[in-house]
Amino acid sequence: MNSSPTGGRLSTLAAAYVIARRDFVAILFSRSFLFFLLGPLFPILVVGLAGGIGQQVRQNIDRPQLGIAMTAADIAAMTRARDDLAARLGQAVPELVTVKALAPGEAFDPAAAMKGAHTNLAALLSGSPASPVLTGPADRITQWQGLVEMMAAQSASDSPRIYPSVQSATLATSKADQTQGRVLTAQLGQTVLFLLTMLLAGMVLSNLVEEKGNKIIEVLAAAIPMDAVFLGKLFAMLAVSWVGITVWGLAGGAVWFAAGHSLNDFPVPAVGWPTFLALGVIYFSLGYLLLGSLFLAIGSMASTVREVQTLSMPVTMLQLLNFFFASYAMSRPGSTVELAAAIVPFSSPFTMLAHAAQDARLWPQAAAIVWQLVCVALFVRMGAALFRKRVMKSGSARGGQRRGLIARALTRS
Repeated sequence: MNSSPTGGRLSTLAAAYVIARRDFVAILFSRSFLFFLLGPLFPILVVGLAGGIGQQVRQNIDRPQLGIAMTAADIAAMTRARDDLAARLGQAVPELVTVKALAPGEAFDPAAAMKGAHTNLAALLSGSPASPVLTGPADRITQWQGLVEMMAAQSASDSPRIYPSVQSATLATSKADQTQGRVLTAQLGQTVLFLLTMLLAGMVLSNLVEEKGNKIIEVLAAAIPMDAVFLGKLFAMLAVSWVGITVWGLAGGAVWFAAGHSLNDFPVPAVGWPTFLALGVIYFSLGYLLLGSLFLAIGSMASTVREVQTLSMPVTMLQLLNFFFASYAMSRPGSTVELAAAIVPFSSPFTMLAHAAQDARLWPQAAAIVWQLVCVALFVRMGAALFRKRVMKSGSARGGQRRGLIARALTRS
């Protein structure tokens, strides 16, 4: 602890602890924190309703249909062939809808029929099984031409088709499925990490702008080192964020497990779930400190909410680009692109979390964590210097006696 002529002045670490405790308790027991915790429920509710409505709409809309206009005998033969193929190929075989049963030699215009009342027809099959004609858009013709040829060939034979029985030898998974599953886990981890970081890092800005408007920053500047204010606010917001994540995680996990699900419903990451979740905690904390230090430095230069929004928008857009950069690097494991994404401080957490889902080696994770710790220390130091330079303009004029009194008051709190 450093001393002053009028009383004790807290050391930087001690003052940072006091500020962190003060901000953490003030936010945690405020009424707005409850609404903060309830905040994610509304987008989840909206997404759930939208998904349910969308599923209902998809169920109400029939699959694209293949119309048929042939003689009654040909329609019956093609329908039997279609049903036989559908029993083995499933939904890949389109539903066959009779548009018109033609009399022998009756003329028929398929293009005109496509514009008629059968609004869900994607294509129309006419002619005969020996010489079928498929009318429709080029992409549908390309998609269904092979199936129509199979149906026509099968309908021309009266003898029943005998298909060999395939014996199965079941494996738990394959290398391709495992790789694809780990990519899915990597994408999910990256997305959750990005959303949490961007959702929670903005709290430091709102808290700082509020205290600047209330002149509280000037009082703190007169009492303790501004580096301590910077560190205290940064780590207080990190602690508050972890309280929110813990509440959301426990609530979401309870609902998930109560519904009979488990982590086995997701592809297991290469390092295993315990290590992957632990790395997620570490990378969120490091990413939050990096982005939070940048936001605090920006907040020190702004005096109104409008200025905060103007100054923070480029940072938000750059962070979005970093997320896309890390997502692209995930598709190129072992390449120079992935190495670059792992080195860039703001994309490194996303890249390395995805790497943990795809690669079981831990030494790259240890190296990345050490590198990110160095970057955090550097950015926090630079942010604190800018924070001190901007905020101390209004707080440096306070007298030494006021500093001592406030410092002792903070020590007793």
